[in-house]
Amino acid sequence: MRIITPNNNQLKLIPRDGGDMWNRLVFESSPYLLQHAANPVNWYPWNDEAFQIAQKENKPIFLSIGYTTCHWCHVMEHESFEDSEVSKLMNDTFINIKLDREERPDIDNVYMEVTQMINGRGGWPMTVIMTPDSKPFFAGTYFPKTTRSRRIGMMELVPSIKTMWINNRDSLLSDAKEITEKLTKNQNALSSKQIIKDDILDISFNYYVKKYDANFGGFGDSGIGREGGKYSKEFFTEPKAVVMQI
Repeated sequence: MRIITPNNNQLKLIPRDGGDMWNRLVFESSPYLLQHAANPVNWYPWNDEAFQIAQKENKPIFLSIGYTTCHWCHVMEHESFEDSEVSKLMNDTFINIKLDREERPDIDNVYMEVTQMINGRGGWPMTVIMTPDSKPFFAGTYFPKTTRSRRIGMMELVPSIKTMWINNRDSLLSDAKEITEKLTKNQNALSSKQIIKDDILDISFNYYVKKYDANFGGFGDSGIGREGGKYSKEFFTEPKAVVMQI
């Protein structure tokens, strides 16, 4: 069923928490977030307020990431996020955040790496549970309402996390610390500390000017005749070596 969200004039009359009919997503512009604006789950968008409340109430964060045309996102919404039993458990246990991966691909990329790190694979909907200061300790994708075969359901998962948060929090914090450190290490490995000099464009231009073949076109000399291509293997390999020497 398609939800008809309030217009701008009606939004002015709705309290910040969404009131009785909506949650905080009703004030968002993302079509995906608006699809969840009438869920009984007390959703927050990704913002400082959500993390501040999580820290104040000392609750873990349930982060759900998806996008408008995601089939299993809609399935999980119908089975769990629209369900009064599941939403009651979620609201009691977590500060719940909904994120549109198409609106915030930067955040999606980070937590997809976490999900793949923990499970060896990822996908959407993406489900990440983390500490109030955004350190993840659990991640997965789609979860049904109740356990099916080897896939745990939300009715079992949420109480389990709540029990561990109350009785075995140190273990969860230790897992979160380890995962965050590994993620940081991976991110640093992808970043280059090499300084790019101001004259790199001039050096690159002059290099290709010297390599350019004004008669036959292309760069370098592969030894191929006029009828053949002039793009030699040297063209693809030398520039990298030259840049590394700068």
